[in-house]
Amino acid sequence: MPSTLPDGDPAPPDGSLPPNAVDGADARVFGVYIHVPYCRVRCGYCDFNTYTASELGPGAARSDYAAQVEAELGFGAEVLRRAGLPDRPVSTVFFGGGTPTLLPAGDLARMLSRVRDEWGLAPGAEVTTEANPDSVDAAYLRGLADAGFTRVSFGMQSSVPRTLAVLDRTHSPDRVPLVVGWARDAGLQVSLDLIYGTPGETLEDWSASIEAALACEPDHLSAYALIVEPGTKLAAQIRRGEVAAPDDDLHAEMYELADRRFAEAGFAWYEISNWSRAGVLGGASTTRSRHNLAYWQGADWWGAGPGAHSHVGGTRWWNVKHPRAYADRIAAGVSPAHAREVLDAETRRTERILLETRIADGLPLEVLAASERRAVPELIAEGLVDGRAALGAGGSEPRVVPTLRGRLLADTIVHRLLG
Repeated sequence: MPSTLPDGDPAPPDGSLPPNAVDGADARVFGVYIHVPYCRVRCGYCDFNTYTASELGPGAARSDYAAQVEAELGFGAEVLRRAGLPDRPVSTVFFGGGTPTLLPAGDLARMLSRVRDEWGLAPGAEVTTEANPDSVDAAYLRGLADAGFTRVSFGMQSSVPRTLAVLDRTHSPDRVPLVVGWARDAGLQVSLDLIYGTPGETLEDWSASIEAALACEPDHLSAYALIVEPGTKLAAQIRRGEVAAPDDDLHAEMYELADRRFAEAGFAWYEISNWSRAGVLGGASTTRSRHNLAYWQGADWWGAGPGAHSHVGGTRWWNVKHPRAYADRIAAGVSPAHAREVLDAETRRTERILLETRIADGLPLEVLAASERRAVPELIAEGLVDGRAALGAGGSEPRVVPTLRGRLLADTIVHRLLG
């Protein structure tokens, strides 16, 4: 089953926000995340808040889900209005899961339409859905594009059948080029998600997956190291000795190989696990996931759906996990939030250091206290931080930007800065 929700303070039934949530809101972009908690099968490595049909009882019908999310979006818009938040059109919308594309395309369109009705979409808004390669066809993808979606992120994971089998993925490798082609024909940007370090996966296997992904000519690539989460099927298999535990040294080799090949193919990293194709507009790649980047840059977003997390002006909250409990809250007209936390100024600064030292845009040096800045020369000397960026080469603002080695040791940078 999915992991447990974190503890926190009680969340107000009416969703009300503290007065300081308004502070600085004009300078923050606003996005919407919609969680769709359904999957055809549960992958052995996954501890996301997802459910197969056999795990759902009465009161959690998929056919009712779009209406429930629409109701939460209306509730959310009212919460933000009552809090005095300025009118901000939505810059990014992201449908994640689970497998959002297990729902009819019309249901995704309904939820997106409600976002548009409540807040409006900013010009050039990015609208993404995740999808499994075997959960869509050409007509479905055309339907998404017609509804206003601009981007689709396919869970490719690997091109090697035995690796896909270990991960319990249900698609075949030859399906990926097909769906990428259909998405392109529909006018959608395409991202491919890869996982490396699966038990039994060799460097040669990983290289084959990289080349297969590049051959599809996507706009964006994500590559995540496999993490063995407690309570998953994979964790039990490793505990019983049925498969080998991931190897950290091999993980590092795989990351370095991916970064090198992606760069050779014209992709630039912008967050430790994400690369975008060259295409510059206003100094940034036009194929970066702006929704992803907004998380790392402390933006505001409303997260709708079971287990979804939200953040507005330093207040974070997370919804009840189970779709039936979520449906009950929505039907009662109260906030679906399970709990929340209100961050003080120092905690927000600490989190900013943790997040912005992961991205290519870096952390402005001025955010660090004088005592923290003293660690920067040593991090440069050890090859963890880019010296030119820290010195403000070319007249740019001095920033802490991790090197390739620093990306592999990102936690070390944070620990050293914060002492």
